[in-house]
Amino acid sequence: MADIKLTISFIDQDLDEEEKDEEAERLLTQMKELDEVEEVNRVAELNAPVGSKSITGYVVGQVMAIVKSESVKQVWGFLSDRLGNKPIEIELELTKESGESKKVKVKASSRKELEAAVNAIQEITKV
Repeated sequence: MADIKLTISFIDQDLDEEEKDEEAERLLTQMKELDEVEEVNRVAELNAPVGSKSITGYVVGQVMAIVKSESVKQVWGFLSDRLGNKPIEIELELTKESGESKKVKVKASSRKELEAAVNAIQEITKV
C-alpha cells in the first residue's frame, strides 16, 4: 500500500486571489466528507516574505490531500465531477513503502484534459 499526496492548485487567470481561495475552501470542505481521503488541508505558506500581510498563512488557491493508493480511483472521480471544467494544476507525489517516490505535475482546464491527466497519473500510481 502506498500514500499519494495530491496538491491541487486553482490557476484560473480570470479569478483574483480571493476567488481562488474561495474555490480552495469549497474543495477542502467537500474533500473532508470523503472517506477515501486520509487527510486534507490548505497548503501552509512556509516562505512568506518578511513584512507580508498574509492573514491566513496559506498558499492562495491550494489544497493538499493524502489518499491511499487503493482509494485514488474514487478520488479521481470526485475531482473530475467537481473540477472538470476549471483550470487547475495537480501535483502528485507517490511514496511507496520502500521509500521510493515518484512525482508528476499536470495542468488541465477542461474535463477532457483532466481525464487525460488522470489516465497519465494512474499509470505511475500502479503499485
